[in-house]
Amino acid sequence: MSGRPAVLVIAGSDSSGGAGITRDLRVLADLGCEALCAITAVTAQTHGHVISVHHVPPEVVRTQIRAALESSPVGAIKIGMLGTAATVSAVADSLPRGSAIPIVLDPVLLSSSGGVLLDDEGRAEMQARLLPVATVLTPNIPEAASLCGSAPATGREALVAQARSLLATGAHAIFLKGGHGEGADAIDLLLSTDGEPQWLSSPRLYAQCRGTGCALASAIAAGLASGSSVADACRKGKEYVHSMLAAAGL
Repeated sequence: MSGRPAVLVIAGSDSSGGAGITRDLRVLADLGCEALCAITAVTAQTHGHVISVHHVPPEVVRTQIRAALESSPVGAIKIGMLGTAATVSAVADSLPRGSAIPIVLDPVLLSSSGGVLLDDEGRAEMQARLLPVATVLTPNIPEAASLCGSAPATGREALVAQARSLLATGAHAIFLKGGHGEGADAIDLLLSTDGEPQWLSSPRLYAQCRGTGCALASAIAAGLASGSSVADACRKGKEYVHSMLAAAGL
């Protein structure tokens, strides 16, 4: 390994190359980070829909994580698609205990085309075991609503209320993505246990580009692995995704 910061990505593959670990590795390379990986699922997808999903056996997921952590010092961990409760448990069991390694959790519940990527039991296990150890949780508006058991938020007050509810699970910070909102600007909410709500705004871009959630979480992990604060890592992550969308719209 080089002297560059390293990020361990725990996620599924996407045969279309648009999302999942393919997107994660591309982002980390762009941002000057080494990548280690643990594959949780193999998906057959087009850009339009999920055809099939093969879940990697939980013991194999555990072994991959253990081997990655033994291979190189890790500056951050990014968790994406998990798929099942058994895989969530395997990941939770394998995370370094008592470690200062920051964890970015992207709660992948559905594909962009609407395919279910985490079952109900998996969601419950994620809420019980992974949300409490997340340095940054990065739900979009529908995911935040699902995790809170409520309707999607439609205004700033409701967004803050849902973010506070998610903070109560133990996560250190919530980056609630506003891409599913309305208006000329895409406005994201960053709320930490030690601060006031921060609103990050950029012009809304109507570009066809999958994997933006994966890209954002990986970009935030890259920032944390490089020593940035949570606020700076989130700001830079948003800038990266905005640039990615702008390029896709050309």
